[in-house]
Amino acid sequence: MVASTDGSNGTPADRAERAYASVRAAVIEGALAPGTKLGEEALAAHYGVSRTLVRTVLTRLVNDGLVDSPHGRSAEVAHPTIEEARDAFVVRRALEREAVLRVAERWDDGIHERLRAHARAEREAWTERRSAASARLGGEFHILLARESGNALLQRYMSEVVSRTALILTIYGRDIEQGASIAEHDELIALLAAGDGAAAADHVAAHLDGVETKALRAETPVGDPLLSVLARY
Repeated sequence: MVASTDGSNGTPADRAERAYASVRAAVIEGALAPGTKLGEEALAAHYGVSRTLVRTVLTRLVNDGLVDSPHGRSAEVAHPTIEEARDAFVVRRALEREAVLRVAERWDDGIHERLRAHARAEREAWTERRSAASARLGGEFHILLARESGNALLQRYMSEVVSRTALILTIYGRDIEQGASIAEHDELIALLAAGDGAAAADHVAAHLDGVETKALRAETPVGDPLLSVLARY
């Protein structure tokens, strides 16, 4: 997604929403390195919005766990420590088991098709060698699971912790094999379709255990200058 800088692409609110989606994707896909400064003036000019709207966008990203906003300093891409990363996975496992159990209770053909369609999109991106996009879609698969739970608060918390762990994987996750992860998503869908909610909950917990074990190792160098990255989004 390429942002307009001439102020003509939709309403200010539309452009602010695109700015949020653009920066969020750039962070989650690892294009913006941890610690990258997110200057309000540069972002406002790039997206054709006011600095007030940029601050709103940055606040949303802070709430997602993707951006830090130290008092008196510019916002920057967050850099969770290993200890913070492990804490995030503890919370995510607990929330995700509950989400899967609730999805199992609500299971129908519509949920089945939406999950399958998302998994197909993940695999298509992977097949086309768009590995960063496939990894982002992999995280969003879990947000979709939470949405299908029917619990708005669970969806909100899941969205935040999945976004945070997606950032963690861009920093520490060199050993993640996205093809295997997609296969595990397919297996989860099959368990839910078979009506085995308990096995599906165990499966997603084991899936996250595997991701954490492989991910939380050495940091992966990432990132280019801010606006050169955002021009691609």
